[in-house]
Amino acid sequence: MEQLNILWANTGLQQMVWGQGLMLLIGMLLLYLAIVRKFEPLLLLPIGFGAILANIPGAGIAEGNGILHIFYVIGIESGVFPLIIFMGVGALTDFGPLLANPRTLLLGAAAQFGIFATLFGAIGLTTIGIFDFSLTDAAAIGIIGGADGPTSIYVASKLAPDLLGAIAVASYSYMALVPLIQPPIMRMLTTKKERQIEMVQLREVSKIEKIIFPIMLLLLVALLLPDAAPLLGMFAFGNLMRESGVVDRLSDTVQNSLINIVTIFLGLAVGSKLMADKFLQLDTLGILLLGMVAFAIGTACGLLMAKLMNMFSKKKINPLIGSAGVSAVPMAARVSNKVGLESNPHNFLLMHAMGPNVAGVIGSAIAAGIMIQFLS
Repeated sequence: MEQLNILWANTGLQQMVWGQGLMLLIGMLLLYLAIVRKFEPLLLLPIGFGAILANIPGAGIAEGNGILHIFYVIGIESGVFPLIIFMGVGALTDFGPLLANPRTLLLGAAAQFGIFATLFGAIGLTTIGIFDFSLTDAAAIGIIGGADGPTSIYVASKLAPDLLGAIAVASYSYMALVPLIQPPIMRMLTTKKERQIEMVQLREVSKIEKIIFPIMLLLLVALLLPDAAPLLGMFAFGNLMRESGVVDRLSDTVQNSLINIVTIFLGLAVGSKLMADKFLQLDTLGILLLGMVAFAIGTACGLLMAKLMNMFSKKKINPLIGSAGVSAVPMAARVSNKVGLESNPHNFLLMHAMGPNVAGVIGSAIAAGIMIQFLS
């Protein structure tokens, strides 16, 4: 009998507290969203499974010498995994639409206003005693508004590692929910006439322009803002491999094998931070709510900037492409195109929306560099 009692005492069922049980259910919910609902499955599936592993009582997988903790230390605490992901994103990115219509850079920049609005919002809610966020916490939360998962994880690992799990889940959840969140905002802030605006075909961008652009982008931004160099450097390097045409094997590896392998380890490492004692707090709810606000403000600002530009331009921009400035590539651009087609069946906005979409990636990386440079 005594041996049975010892055996029972060592089981996970006996050691489990209510928080771990709840986190196991949350992990299963993430798996459901990934598998059944297909919400960002490439990240939510490993994050959800990592959360389940991290909350198995007595296993210690996410602490000490546990494998998930090792993944976290090597890949996220060091910043390596998000940077490799950014290199892969660069290799998958075509700067052509942005170079063909440079004005769309302003739309991507405007959409980053959600980041800074949420930063001040988090500080304000802390000041009145609703939440307890430090300035660095608020900055890491605000980056969610850029709808850029790797950037959110990178900034959180530097400024607010204790909040990394909640920030990562919020960021990727809202990226997955772009088709649900953005259309109501787009319809509310634009008229049917504006949504029907047809844009002329983009000019063809030369190969030399595409080769020079990532180099010039890196030099211009990194020399002024060195803390943005890691993200933008990897992004520019990946894009240069794509556009140079002389390292197709390397470009193909970065776009496929490498980014897929790192995504697996990144997701599991993020899941390791979803332990009950760190995730089940009031501040987590605040992160989810503020993340939603940041995303909504970013979407609205991109739309409003396009409307403002139309007041001073003869060549009208369909305001819908402004919503793509939040940088959820390429989903936000596809949503802009879909809503545009609803108002005008001949209105193909996808390539036009890719301009602000790519600009949003650049903008979120610059915003991240600003946050890290002034707050770390």
